[in-house]
Amino acid sequence: MDPIVEVVALLLGFCGWVMVGIAIPNRYWKVSSVDGNVITTSTIYENLWMSCATDSTGVHNCREFPSLLALNGYIQASRALMISAVVFGTIGLFATLIGMQCSKAAGDNIVLKGRIAGVGGVFFLLQGLCTMISVSWYAFNITQVFFDPLYPGTKYEIGEGLYIGWCSAVLAILGGCCLTCSCKLGTSEKYPYPYQSKGTAYSGVAPSRSQGANSYGRNAYV
Repeated sequence: MDPIVEVVALLLGFCGWVMVGIAIPNRYWKVSSVDGNVITTSTIYENLWMSCATDSTGVHNCREFPSLLALNGYIQASRALMISAVVFGTIGLFATLIGMQCSKAAGDNIVLKGRIAGVGGVFFLLQGLCTMISVSWYAFNITQVFFDPLYPGTKYEIGEGLYIGWCSAVLAILGGCCLTCSCKLGTSEKYPYPYQSKGTAYSGVAPSRSQGANSYGRNAYV
């Protein structure tokens, strides 16, 4: 594998992993919409863990969701997917660092290092897929409620936390693709077959002196 590709893939995966850590605690996953409201006295915004509100004076008030089981199913699934993305990204970072050619962790075995780097690329792909599914699923529910004319409650719009999650997923998928498509998994050098002619094979090894003349068959003297 090209060392430049390894470094680029590591940087992409690392940036994606950092952005996942930024997106998870971000409070602005969805923000209350002002569309159709004549007077807006407060702004409500939520993420996977809490709901917050701010009034016109700038005072913030946040409360965590009281019960996990009382939440909507997509919020629980998004939580699990985002936590899985952090775990996959951490494993992918360690595997990529070990499998890089400039690393001495796995010795000088190029084949083994390439396989470890490939495993790191797979974990980066899993990180990106988990993040993309979580963020897209959350955004789908926001838009579904927003465009429902019969919904009586507060409507929300997509917040900045989702955009950070999308960027994180794209970076992680790009880093994983660079590693998995460029590494050589277990390629070995192929040697030519020995010369064969009518049932005899030439091994390329000259007879030793210790064998002497007795090493020749009887037909050799005819």
